[in-house]
Amino acid sequence: MEDTAREDPAREDTAREDPAREDTAREDPAREDPAREDPAREDTARGMALCETNGSMDLQLQANLILSHATGVGSALPPERVRRLIALRINVHSKGYSGISLETVQQFVDALNASCLPRIPEKGSVGASGDLAPLAHLTLGLMGIGEMWSPESGWGNAEEILKAHNLTPLKLKSKEGLAAINGTQFITSLTAEALYRAELATKQADVIAALSIEALLGTDNAYDPRIHQQRCHPGQQQSAYVLRTLLKHDSEFRGPQLQDAYSLRCIPQVHGVTRDTLTFVHTIIETEMNSATDNPMIFSDDNEIVSGGNFHGEYPGKAADYLAIAVHEIANMSVMRIERLLNGAYSKGLPNFLVGSKEGLNSVSENKVLTHPSTVDSISTCGGTEDHVSMGAFAARKALQVAEHVEYVLAIEMIAACQAIDLRHPKKLSGPLKKVHDLVRTKIMHLEKDRFMGPDIDMAVRLIQEGQAVPVAISKAQIPQCEQAMRSDVSTRI
Repeated sequence: MEDTAREDPAREDTAREDPAREDTAREDPAREDPAREDPAREDTARGMALCETNGSMDLQLQANLILSHATGVGSALPPERVRRLIALRINVHSKGYSGISLETVQQFVDALNASCLPRIPEKGSVGASGDLAPLAHLTLGLMGIGEMWSPESGWGNAEEILKAHNLTPLKLKSKEGLAAINGTQFITSLTAEALYRAELATKQADVIAALSIEALLGTDNAYDPRIHQQRCHPGQQQSAYVLRTLLKHDSEFRGPQLQDAYSLRCIPQVHGVTRDTLTFVHTIIETEMNSATDNPMIFSDDNEIVSGGNFHGEYPGKAADYLAIAVHEIANMSVMRIERLLNGAYSKGLPNFLVGSKEGLNSVSENKVLTHPSTVDSISTCGGTEDHVSMGAFAARKALQVAEHVEYVLAIEMIAACQAIDLRHPKKLSGPLKKVHDLVRTKIMHLEKDRFMGPDIDMAVRLIQEGQAVPVAISKAQIPQCEQAMRSDVSTRI
């Protein structure tokens, strides 16, 4: 009998006859690779593969993050601003949520202490995943790439300057490239400077405005405490108290009129809202300076890594916009008083153009453009992942410009008011304001005839930036009294 396998085709090898009985590893991809039938298992497989990446490749990835994001443009940040930026980065990393080694943090500290400061372009950040471009430039310099500044060398090659200070170029470890560029410290550091200058200028503005009130023979009726107790905004009450303190002494500059123009009469209401806005901005910036703004964040106590959005720059960006709008109004009102001092139609007997300068008008007009809020804008980046950005870096840069312009406008008002007071001689000035006038005259001479005013304006700006007018006009004993009176008025009213 022949082999039944040859006689009966139906009894041939079923693996050849029936495709359904073929090797399932070939027929069924799900049986071949279990990860394909379960997306969760597929992700796990990929994650395991990433974890097995060669260590040198991971370190190169960290370096590539810095190289690919160091795309800023424009002028370099001044060294003192770079110092502030590094200090804030150290503060963030020191909180322990960044996933960065103590050794790397110490290298940031060593560079700061040695004033080895990388070149950081002003422009490039949209305030999305933090200030990626400027923070990349900061890290790039510490890696020994690009330019760096030090007091001994000025600008030079970063690697050579680090070597000259016995510092080793930064070599980023796992996660450290990401940790180095996530955060809002560029926006925050610039806004902090703008805030400091705006607060000083606002305090000086009350004193300078009081000089103008005297020079224009204004009345102090509008600063009566009973008026301001009925509108319990803290800043308004504080500004009114300062004006009363400066003007209540014996003075021969009081006019007989019942009321003055708004630029004199409404100083507490306008300066007051600037004070209150800056207080709000101060709270935001102080909180931001002391926050962890990294991503992802490492919660070592819980053994977890969590991705979030603390890097978003909306908080400091909005604060910068609020600051610019608020402090601009100080200059907006100041320039109206300058006009009244220079214009014989308003100055009650003073000669036209007593100082011969209207430069402050230009700064105010520029501010009207610069105070347009940057943070009302947004643009989608990173392939749609970062689909809402803060534009906070632009807001911070503009806020600094606005604060600088306000200083110039107030400086011009100070010069004009002191010139007008000279021309009112021999009228007796109030005691506190005489001290301010004498201070100005030790730095800036009376204008007998036309001269180049640039150095005078620069000196007046320096007096404002150093905050010299307030302590001369108001003693340390009176300043707490002023603040206490403000708090008392508010608490009583509420």
